[in-house]
Amino acid sequence: MDPMPQQTIAKQILFTVDVEDWFQVENLKGVIPSSSWSTCEVRVERNLHRLLDLLDSVPAADYRRSCSIGDKRPTSSKTPGVIKATFFVLGWIAERFPQLVRAIHSRGHEVASHGYSHILCSSSTLEEFKRDVDYSKKILEEITGQEIYGYRAPSFSIHDDALSILQEVGYLYDSSLNTFALNSRYGKLDIGSNPTIGIARKISHRFYEFPISQFKLGKYSFPFGGGGYFRFLPISLFVAGVSAILKEQSAYLFYIHPWEIDPDQPRVIGLPPMYRFRHYVNLRTTMSKLSVFLNRMNSRQFVTCRQYLVDKSALDS
Repeated sequence: MDPMPQQTIAKQILFTVDVEDWFQVENLKGVIPSSSWSTCEVRVERNLHRLLDLLDSVPAADYRRSCSIGDKRPTSSKTPGVIKATFFVLGWIAERFPQLVRAIHSRGHEVASHGYSHILCSSSTLEEFKRDVDYSKKILEEITGQEIYGYRAPSFSIHDDALSILQEVGYLYDSSLNTFALNSRYGKLDIGSNPTIGIARKISHRFYEFPISQFKLGKYSFPFGGGGYFRFLPISLFVAGVSAILKEQSAYLFYIHPWEIDPDQPRVIGLPPMYRFRHYVNLRTTMSKLSVFLNRMNSRQFVTCRQYLVDKSALDS
């Protein structure tokens, strides 16, 4: 008797976007304080729509194959995209541009919170942090008319007390843990012994942590989740690294910011050399690299963070 065929489990990609503008980045904070944000040129609206259009433009792998073997259906901007992403929106942006939040929501993506004022968790008191994440959650829920489930800390500056507050306020997951030890802004969490739900960690009965993906080589881990690391590495090497991660894990988590596809943004004078490098390296090529990455990965299943937990039966649908 022939053995029963084994069901192939689709590899998944969690594509995430931190929705903030160029002048709100931590590397620029020493030169552009938050008190001057209202005087800065706002560029997030155009950049976010470019990202949304790019996500919609990537066809399913089976659609592209059918066209390559003679199917006459046109490939156009009307081809339905297959990429669903999670957008962690800064409350400051949402309050001033609610139409951006509605655009994200109307295209079938998940809206989540990036806090309100982009202050590092480590720089806030617990009371300040609670007010920040509670207010941003309420703003986004008022705009979308739906519950906001997820949160990501500015510069991944999460800590254990912050997780407790997120649960208290009503979030169901966090995606802030970046275990790369050489960046002093990244926070730390004591969740090493917590059970895993796929690539997520179960913190409590209904709260989960999504760590940023790392490339592991022996006992060493290297940052491979996106952002500046994506801009710095050649796209062929980055795709190879993600493919290697997906051979070892069932899913991969990627992040990017709208300002990273904007090479024409204002150049800030007076930055320390390392901060200047971090912020401006390879901005001109990011959009094209991102298109290559998405098209090479389009045989994978792109899901939102919330949908990932639903699929794992960790949350109700």
